[in-house]
Amino acid sequence: MKKGKQNPTLLVIRMSALGDVAMCVPVIYSFARQYKDWHVVVLTQSFFARLFINPPSNISFVIADLKGKHKGLIGLLRLIREVDKSPIVKVADFHNVLRSWIIDLFFMLKTIPVCIVKKNRKDRRKLIKSDNKIKESQRSYFLRYADVLERLSFPTVLDFVSVFKNKKNIHDIPRMFAGDNYKALIGIAPFARYFTKTYPIVKMERVVEILSDKGYAICLFGSKGAEKIVLDKWEKKYPSCKSMPGLLNIEDELALMSNMDVLVSMDSANMHLASLVGTNVISVWGGTTPQCGFMGWSQQDNNAIYEGLSCQPCSIAGSKKCRKVSFDCMNNIKPEQIVNKIEQIISL
Repeated sequence: MKKGKQNPTLLVIRMSALGDVAMCVPVIYSFARQYKDWHVVVLTQSFFARLFINPPSNISFVIADLKGKHKGLIGLLRLIREVDKSPIVKVADFHNVLRSWIIDLFFMLKTIPVCIVKKNRKDRRKLIKSDNKIKESQRSYFLRYADVLERLSFPTVLDFVSVFKNKKNIHDIPRMFAGDNYKALIGIAPFARYFTKTYPIVKMERVVEILSDKGYAICLFGSKGAEKIVLDKWEKKYPSCKSMPGLLNIEDELALMSNMDVLVSMDSANMHLASLVGTNVISVWGGTTPQCGFMGWSQQDNNAIYEGLSCQPCSIAGSKKCRKVSFDCMNNIKPEQIVNKIEQIISL
């Protein structure tokens, strides 16, 4: 499709964070494929734009350098001027923060239709304050983003499957550390940004130990720094494990995930990355639950492990401390429970 003034342009704003941008991908791809006469400009940061692998030809990007030339109010005005070079006729704000509101206002003043994702903060507060087991689930963010498009007169069927048309053959990676006789390839992503979203590391190591003893090849996902130190120790201790931080670029990491039989993750970005390539995810929840609306794309509800305590969820995005100190929502989950769920999925 030729891009230019003859093509009406939809601006989609989502500048952070990794998991949240990943949740936009299925919606944006679905839209772009169903509205081929529209050009989609995605406003995001450079690293997050790399998640848009094999995008439809009518998607392009404006890169926000929020720590450099687009930092602060002056930088934001500079960013707006860059965005305004495209023939934008509608704006979908998938972010709904102060920075995006300023961009929205600029286009509103030009009488360009703008729709902003509804976060329903009032209902969120009800969800985390309620002390009952029976709680009303929040609307999935995939549907919230689709709602924005519908309000802009773009009803969109969410039919996304994967960023890859075919699985990329990277089986040499598990062979390097597990040989040819591993029973299945399993991903473990044990970290999350907040304490209340992280399964106790000692318990997760027990999961890794059991899986290693059973002959599974295990790829350990995390970031550089403190997380890498932990994962490197596990790699040395359990011969069928491989610590992945720093080894692959994001495209190859997603390709690796696409070849996995299953990935175990917290309520974190890794759940959403694996979902972008159609891999089954066992998600472990503590301070947050699937009721918060952040379950990965096309993931099965029965693959989410959580206790369903009356105090859950205690926050929407996670917190640094457990209100009740005991952290029962995570501590009550036994490593064997996670292993059993893994083997249940592998056996299907």
